[in-house]
Amino acid sequence: MLLQNNLKTYITLLVTLFSLVCLAQQPYKRTLKLMGSRFDITVVADNELQGNISIDIAIAEITRIEKLISSWDVNSQTSAINKNAGIQPVKVDKELFNLIERAIGISKLTDGAFDISYASMDYIWKFDGSMTAMPSEEEITSSVLKVGFKNIVLDKKNSTVFLKLEGMKIGFGAIGKGYAADKAKALLIEKGVSSGIINASGDMNTWGKQPDGSEWKVAITNPMNKNKVFALLPITNGAVVTSGNYEKYVNFNGKRYTHIIDPRTGYPSSGIISVTVFAPKAELADALATSVFVMGKEAGLDRINQLPQIECIIIDDQGNITKSKNIKIDKL
Repeated sequence: MLLQNNLKTYITLLVTLFSLVCLAQQPYKRTLKLMGSRFDITVVADNELQGNISIDIAIAEITRIEKLISSWDVNSQTSAINKNAGIQPVKVDKELFNLIERAIGISKLTDGAFDISYASMDYIWKFDGSMTAMPSEEEITSSVLKVGFKNIVLDKKNSTVFLKLEGMKIGFGAIGKGYAADKAKALLIEKGVSSGIINASGDMNTWGKQPDGSEWKVAITNPMNKNKVFALLPITNGAVVTSGNYEKYVNFNGKRYTHIIDPRTGYPSSGIISVTVFAPKAELADALATSVFVMGKEAGLDRINQLPQIECIIIDDQGNITKSKNIKIDKL
């Protein structure tokens, strides 16, 4: 009788343990190409079916955003705005109008270092190894004649966007992937997904915690050796974006010029090789990372330190690491 009771207890324990294992949440990940870039989508779910359903929801949302903001899609509202530059205002969805309005706000915040009308630039700089000399001063000045966020006219009442100059264009290359990651994250949270990461080619957006209760950690690449990580930073519910110029750059007269170009002057930024920005939203982190590159270390860090809930790490071309006021790094 005692043996039978012990056996029943043992079986009950095994069933309980099995149930707990089955109920334990796990991370499920998918990697694919969206918006012309690599996306890694990870969600924490009870099972693989639930994980795949959640990932499919995120993919559908990112695809929807791409159709709205893509300047390559001839049928998008963004393309319609560009086609009618200097001609007439274009009525757009409130979502796109609000995104453009926020982008202009970031342009004002960064004194034009960030500007979605950068798409108007005549790209005279080549970073494919074909350049043998710097463009002339006249070519550089001419390349940005149609760039300028102040020439984007918004009519909130009628939800229209008008580009004043013929040939002017807007594009969301420095903010679009971050925005898409934000929207996908918000939708998954609304659907009850407790935790996950959306990595849009380096635009990291996290929420919740890992299944074991620990925080998600973001690896910061060592720009002096891109195959190595120099730090890990915990991030619970926010975004982190790293912009680097360690792959696309040119050297002239002993000076290194990155592919990140100042939309105000037409000259590439120099002096910085990596900027990592932490912010509540990937959209903002994305835009600010590019802006700090353009503004330079001192001006960029000063601006970041004035913004609530925003932190950054800057690495210059000498390998020096500069941090904003409140950031803590777990160095490896």
